[in-house]
Amino acid sequence: MTATTRNTVETTLKPLLVFDSGIGGLTVLREARVLMPERGFVYVADDAAFPYGGWEEDALRERLLSLFARLIENYQPEICIVACNTAFTLAGAALRAEFPDMTFVGTVPAIKPAAERTRSGLVSVLATPGTVKRAYTRDLIQSFASQCHVRLVGSENLARMAEAWIRGEPVSDDDVIAEIAPCFIEDGGKRTDIVVLACTHYPFMANVFRRLAPWPVDWLDPAEAIARQARRKVELVHGAEHPDGFDFAIFTSGQPDFTTRRLMQGFGLRVAD
Repeated sequence: MTATTRNTVETTLKPLLVFDSGIGGLTVLREARVLMPERGFVYVADDAAFPYGGWEEDALRERLLSLFARLIENYQPEICIVACNTAFTLAGAALRAEFPDMTFVGTVPAIKPAAERTRSGLVSVLATPGTVKRAYTRDLIQSFASQCHVRLVGSENLARMAEAWIRGEPVSDDDVIAEIAPCFIEDGGKRTDIVVLACTHYPFMANVFRRLAPWPVDWLDPAEAIARQARRKVELVHGAEHPDGFDFAIFTSGQPDFTTRRLMQGFGLRVAD
């Protein structure tokens, strides 16, 4: 490939947009970068509205549609990766209907792979309250895990705790145990053997969960599967080099603190002011 051709390829490659309610979507960004090193990324954290659990569904859906309208117009991404179970299970269908020319790669609880892997038949889904109450989540159980006992555990506090943990703030072991304890079931000599991490914030604390769990389980992190799906949707351009000008993070509050800015730098992202 000549220098002229390479430059043409670089300038035509569009960025990928990764969206989350906070900084949990960095788990997905990390995996996506491994699979798509030739692509630039725009990371969007809707921290002005975090956490989503306290929102009324209609209001949150309208917020997401309005926000994505601006993001798509401003950044013209190749695809949008919605790295948030709460957002996608609520608004995924509406986003696809509102923006039919845009490809959305969503994040949904990894119930199907959990049902395929479990040996005991006891599976727990650790999620936000919003994800737990969605009909979308219950439809996944009915479609793919009807032969399993699936316990839905909606944590009010774990996403906030994970955000604190990611930033290096102390988190009490007792507080973590209180959130994950309902995931563990013993029934008829069988035990829960898989816990689905149905919030992209949670994998950052997976080692903490493993240390505090009453017995070993498989903590199922969907980030790699989401990244693989995104890779399937994005054309592989041979010879392309990583473009300049992207790899930045946007915070809807406009006021990320110093610790958050340092965290973004650690992930190779500059914060857009």
